[in-house]
Amino acid sequence: MASRQDASTGEIVSEKNKLADDEFHLKVYAPYKVYFEGIVKSITALNRTGTFDVLAQHHNFITLLSPYTLKIHTADNKDREIEISKGIMQVKNNDVIVFLDV
Repeated sequence: MASRQDASTGEIVSEKNKLADDEFHLKVYAPYKVYFEGIVKSITALNRTGTFDVLAQHHNFITLLSPYTLKIHTADNKDREIEISKGIMQVKNNDVIVFLDV
């Protein structure tokens, strides 16, 4: 059984199902609200250099996000959109964290 560390609490969390090769964990949250948390296939965002996509097994990086509507393609093929004004995205070990309003 796979496990990961929750970015907000530092707690080790066990995953019930192993992720498919084209999936990763995504959490989008602000100081007092979780906008999305789950298994996804991709996320599209915008930074100073332009629009970009993150897919499973992406290289680790961190970036400041520009105002944009995040586009999330979930593992169950349901698209979600979250309008943001600013934020930080961290991609690390198939786990993506988007922290908004910072």
